[in-house]
Amino acid sequence: MSKPKVLFLCTGNSARSQLAEGLLRALAGEQFEVFSAGTEPKDRILPEVQEVMREVGIDISSQWSKSVTEYLGKVNFGYVITVCSDAEENCPAVFLTMGAHEHWPFDDPAKFDEKQRLASTRQVRDQIEDRMRLWLVQHGITPQALSSDGIVSSKIRNTNRPR
Repeated sequence: MSKPKVLFLCTGNSARSQLAEGLLRALAGEQFEVFSAGTEPKDRILPEVQEVMREVGIDISSQWSKSVTEYLGKVNFGYVITVCSDAEENCPAVFLTMGAHEHWPFDDPAKFDEKQRLASTRQVRDQIEDRMRLWLVQHGITPQALSSDGIVSSKIRNTNRPR
């Protein structure tokens, strides 16, 4: 039996959707195939995103910023979760009618000045984690614990390049 596929979608795929992708892999183990994408992807993931994920023991160094168009006609998602209002408004309609669609709006860490960016990214990470834990429990899945003592690597499981 195949695992449900989850797509986290935001505008730049440089912060919120990357946080969500890494967190779901860590919290749900092998329960889902997890993807993220952007409607207007940036060329990289914010360094603050990498840093705050390392703080909770999650290595997302194998994740990369990608466009939602990479998945058009290639992947059928069971869940599409938009994590910003812009993506909610500008996502190709085919994704919003595919499987279950939810909208979880979070602030964009990239919009904070550099002095506040690390703290705001931490706050958004924690908000996404709280929302995701609730979502997992609603789906009958007990979330795994996160620990900064040991790295939970998403490298092995992050093979979600479009096929």
